[in-house]
Amino acid sequence: MLNYNTRLSRLILPEYGRNIQRMVDHCLTIEDRDERTKCAYSIVKSMGNLFPELRAPENEHKLWDHLAIMSDFKLDIDFPCNVIQAADLHTQPTPVNYNQGAIRYRHYGRLTQQLVDKVASMEDSAERNEAIVLLANHMKKQMLAVNTDGVDDVKIFKDLMELSHGALRLNTNDFRLHEFKEIPQQTTGKKKKKKNINSLL
Repeated sequence: MLNYNTRLSRLILPEYGRNIQRMVDHCLTIEDRDERTKCAYSIVKSMGNLFPELRAPENEHKLWDHLAIMSDFKLDIDFPCNVIQAADLHTQPTPVNYNQGAIRYRHYGRLTQQLVDKVASMEDSAERNEAIVLLANHMKKQMLAVNTDGVDDVKIFKDLMELSHGALRLNTNDFRLHEFKEIPQQTTGKKKKKKNINSLL
């Protein structure tokens, strides 16, 4: 009767195949420590033949880690390097603390809000006035990303005033923002000209 893989035990690292796993299982049964260590080295050599990139000195430790994993961390040999431990497979990543503060207009993003606060804190000067116009144009470009039908300058000026709590004000009588248009993509392939059917008659 044939033994199908579905009836066999599940492989711990399927990429190495069942023959390598059988070699590891056999290595565990060797009582002499020196012989068991020699067997382990032979297994790692065979594993390296399957994945030559892991034979590089900077990657070789991964082969020994895989051997330890395939032996269910029961292989007692003289490892040539520090290998992974069972507890290391279940470590939890360090939580990343994200800034969860509310954003009034999410399409502008947090960075735009920070820019608004920075410009609002500047002293009155020509540089500040220029920064306000640049910021408004940037906001218009961001708005167009979510509203492709077009954006009215009045809407941008209103949002800028709200985000800055009234510190930054522009009006349509004095300022007109840039008109951003999508640049059509150039086709690389040359289209063949259709022959006039009348020339063929």
